[in-house]
Amino acid sequence: MTTVFGDRDIIVVDLGFGDAGKGATVDWLCSPDAGLDVAAVVRFNGGAQAAHNVVVDGRHHTFSQFGSGTFSGVPTVLSKHVLVEPIALAAEARALTGLGVPNPLQLLHIDAAALLTTPIHVAANRAREDARGNGRHGSCGKGIGETAAYALDHPDAPAVGDCHRPAVLRTKLSAMADHYRDLIAPSVHRWPDLDDMVTMYSEFVAAVRIAEDGDLAALANQGRLVYEGAQGVLLDEWRGFHPHTTWSTVEPSNARSLSAKHGRGSHVLGVTRTYTTRHGAGPMPTENPTLGAVLPELHNDTGSYQGTFRIGDLDEVLLRYAANVCGSVDSLAVTHLDAVTRAAAEGNPIRSARRYPDVGDLLPLGPWRDLAHQQHLTDVLSALTPDTSELPTHPADVATRLGSLVGAPVVLTSSGPSRAARHVREPAIA
Repeated sequence: MTTVFGDRDIIVVDLGFGDAGKGATVDWLCSPDAGLDVAAVVRFNGGAQAAHNVVVDGRHHTFSQFGSGTFSGVPTVLSKHVLVEPIALAAEARALTGLGVPNPLQLLHIDAAALLTTPIHVAANRAREDARGNGRHGSCGKGIGETAAYALDHPDAPAVGDCHRPAVLRTKLSAMADHYRDLIAPSVHRWPDLDDMVTMYSEFVAAVRIAEDGDLAALANQGRLVYEGAQGVLLDEWRGFHPHTTWSTVEPSNARSLSAKHGRGSHVLGVTRTYTTRHGAGPMPTENPTLGAVLPELHNDTGSYQGTFRIGDLDEVLLRYAANVCGSVDSLAVTHLDAVTRAAAEGNPIRSARRYPDVGDLLPLGPWRDLAHQQHLTDVLSALTPDTSELPTHPADVATRLGSLVGAPVVLTSSGPSRAARHVREPAIA
């Protein structure tokens, strides 16, 4: 099948706050239906907090660290930009085995330089978020922020490659435990015995393939790579709305760099729902609980640390901002098109915010790594109530509108959670 992707690698990014349908999109790209001959799925940000839902032939799995092409037997590369949590990874492998995936750990290629997320990070994360009380940032409670923050201040932070050196790893874990002891002491959170952790990590590296670059160069020579992003661009560590962000570069710059390093061209495929969702604290100008009542979630629920799953009308201003953050978006996948007709049938049609009062239709991009600017945007978004108007009620018209907002052709749509609900959209096929 000839597509707009040509022979380029495909970078899949979420243009919202997450949960737009990246996993299902990557699953389709890797499936025989797409005919794209994908050599590997490369995770280029995030860690064990990812939750990418894929439904194929009655099987449902929420992909966390494994790439969402796993049901099609496509290998996963956890790049140096991913925070690797081996305990959760082993649990995910067991779940995939139960769903009929043979030897899922054999599909993994992990960059030795990737940071380790440990039970110490998890305990520290939860203790810190508990202490914030009503001022929680919206963390998943899986240690992601602590892993990144500790590594910024400690160049000797444990990495995957250290699992091959038990004595070195034991020393690093001990230093980290000393660092966090005062934070943890007043809380209910604890971590396992350090020697038990070292033993577990030694067993982990014996079961997976660890390489200096995650075998990325060799896999790139075998075919197309699909780069699977985690979270959403609106949660990006430097471009999201501080402090309600993830400690991860969500926009596609890291993926572009990895692809270019191996002499590849890349194509950014943005993914968006037909309405806005958010999991966790932070501004969401178009939040609409009434709409949420008619658009129930199959695979998202209240998280003990994130809080409730929030639903709102389409926010065209934020969608346009996300596309600008990406630098450019080459094409678009629009998910949940069925929601347009379902909401209208329930007498609560999806509306759209096309402009903000006193702000207009475009949020300004500030200097990179300017958290004061991002905090200002948070304050602005938290204080306004946008004017909204009804979206078209025909799904095809909504897809066309979203493509025009981003300035890119819509090449894939979906009207449900399963692979069978994905549809290639003309003129995507040449």
